[in-house]
Amino acid sequence: MAGKPMYPYTAKEAKARGELEAWRENFRANCACAGAIELAIQRDFDGMHLKEDCAKSVIKLYGYRRVGFVLANTLQEHSYDGRYSPRNKAWSRTIYIPPEGDHRYTFLIGSHPAVLDGFVNEYRSAPEELHLFNASHCIPDSGEQEYMDRVLVLSPDTLREDCWQPENQLWLALDGFGCRPHAIGRSIRCTCLGDGETTRWNRSEFVGILKDECLPDWAVDRLTQLRQEQAAPVMNEVTM
Repeated sequence: MAGKPMYPYTAKEAKARGELEAWRENFRANCACAGAIELAIQRDFDGMHLKEDCAKSVIKLYGYRRVGFVLANTLQEHSYDGRYSPRNKAWSRTIYIPPEGDHRYTFLIGSHPAVLDGFVNEYRSAPEELHLFNASHCIPDSGEQEYMDRVLVLSPDTLREDCWQPENQLWLALDGFGCRPHAIGRSIRCTCLGDGETTRWNRSEFVGILKDECLPDWAVDRLTQLRQEQAAPVMNEVTM
């Protein structure tokens, strides 16, 4: 998955931070992405149908986040246009587009709205093929529960796009104030079931507690191993 990470600040904020060039680079990438979407649609639309994998060709170049950002910007600015589906308009509103004055208009996509709506449909379905964990795989009301010794689902928004694999989302919570739902501290020390890395995440960066039935076979074995490793020092202390 190509594409540089999105720069999160407005031009005004970037100037105050001494990062105006980073903002300019991000802005140029947004404009290039919009142009790439127009070219892909022009190439792959036969007058009746949009060729399969049209959106994926642009995602491969610019990444999910940037393509989604540019699409959402266009749909938000053209929310009055009935040729975009209500479902896609509602999706576009879930993505925050910073107020940038006329800069937002520079990377609007000029393709026909009905065709672009089909492109948005494909874009929105593309992440499903990555088989990432989401809220549907989590226990309802996870946010109100204790996290310690539970398998948690890390939000893809927290990860770099080149790390968007299910094995990077599953973490065993070890300890930390963030394990308790209403504690002031939010930090949780946890271990990744995929590669064994131990680090700290903020409670808000997790989607929730994974349902037992959604735990894949490879993770069951890894979870058993981790819990045995945690129990070993305790058992040694008891037998001394």
